[in-house]
Amino acid sequence: MTAVTSTKNLELVKSLGADHVIDYTKEDFTKNGQSYDVIFDAVGKHSFVRSRNSLKPGGRFLPTDGADNLVRVFTTRFQDKKVIFPASAVTKKDVVFLKELIEGGRYRVVIDRTYALEDVVEAHRYVDTEQKVGNVILTVAD
Repeated sequence: MTAVTSTKNLELVKSLGADHVIDYTKEDFTKNGQSYDVIFDAVGKHSFVRSRNSLKPGGRFLPTDGADNLVRVFTTRFQDKKVIFPASAVTKKDVVFLKELIEGGRYRVVIDRTYALEDVVEAHRYVDTEQKVGNVILTVAD
């Protein structure tokens, strides 16, 4: 598995299990001549249009954002490479799979910061800086 991240997160991403890590501040993965079966854009920074030449034949692009990539679902209808949106419904099979990953120590949650629910505006501002690493958690008091 290849992961793309910034310089400051290289070691974290390696510790999460990436076999190869690309520092996007030094290299554009879409221009390095490599091709991939799947490109999963976990943070909404890329588009299918930008990434499609880095997909192998039959490859899939999995975005986490919507607007620009939603249009591509229709324009790629008859192409070999596709934009695939994950289904919104979580199945029992999905939950069991995640449970097994967690119990087997193969899934690691990264929490950047925790905020009280009443500080949701501050938490949102922090997320908007695009500097977070991992999840931002809101806690609800009893």
